[in-house]
Amino acid sequence: MSRLLVRRPSPRLADGELTHLERVPADAALALAQWEGYVDAFRTRGWEIVPLPAADDHPDGVFVEDVVVIFSDLAVITRPGADSRRGEIETAQGVVEASGIETAAIQAPGTLEGGDVLKVGRTVYVGRSSRTNDEGIAQLRTLLTPRGWDVVAVPITKVLHLKTGVTALPDGTVIGYEPLVDDVSVYPEFLGIAEPEGSAVVVLDEHSVLISAAAPRTADLLRDRGLDVVAVPISEFEKLEGCVTCLSVRVRD
Repeated sequence: MSRLLVRRPSPRLADGELTHLERVPADAALALAQWEGYVDAFRTRGWEIVPLPAADDHPDGVFVEDVVVIFSDLAVITRPGADSRRGEIETAQGVVEASGIETAAIQAPGTLEGGDVLKVGRTVYVGRSSRTNDEGIAQLRTLLTPRGWDVVAVPITKVLHLKTGVTALPDGTVIGYEPLVDDVSVYPEFLGIAEPEGSAVVVLDEHSVLISAAAPRTADLLRDRGLDVVAVPISEFEKLEGCVTCLSVRVRD
């Protein structure tokens, strides 16, 4: 059974870090309801839900993907580029270690956030962003190369994280809103979409993806490609530069 690691949103969500967006009010109660709907979308498809301890003092703690990245049988504990987020690591690491997965950690002066890591087959694209530096990428490459992964650094200047701008479909096609992608030629197969909110998809299985409800045209495009598309509202997280990928860590059997 596939497992989903999640952490409920903090009541202080609206105070989270922002890099490229202007701050607008976020509704903590609505965010909690949207998070519960997001989790239910996985639960109803057979995913086991693994809750991380609450981190109400950390406004960005709900974005759990940034602190743990799973590579088959290895969990990499990251070192966020935002100082305010480093307190999120300990509780997430404890849950991962208790699961029996081998772990490794990014060390200072390296920084790495999971939102900058996109896996396509055995290739790992890593965004060199304001949150992930060259040393973090080098440490990740040292960990993964012996395990048969190819790590490719990608410049990121237009969005917060790599996966804010691009993600991948089950067949490996990378999709993104082209005006927010620094270099589409990096990817062997790229599909441009009409909405920035549609750039992020979570692969549920080889025939299904989860996407933001704010991207109906992208959802239609993906359905035309034969995919089952599950759309969930995540407006309150999008106000904080979040998306459907960063709200969970997926551990696949």
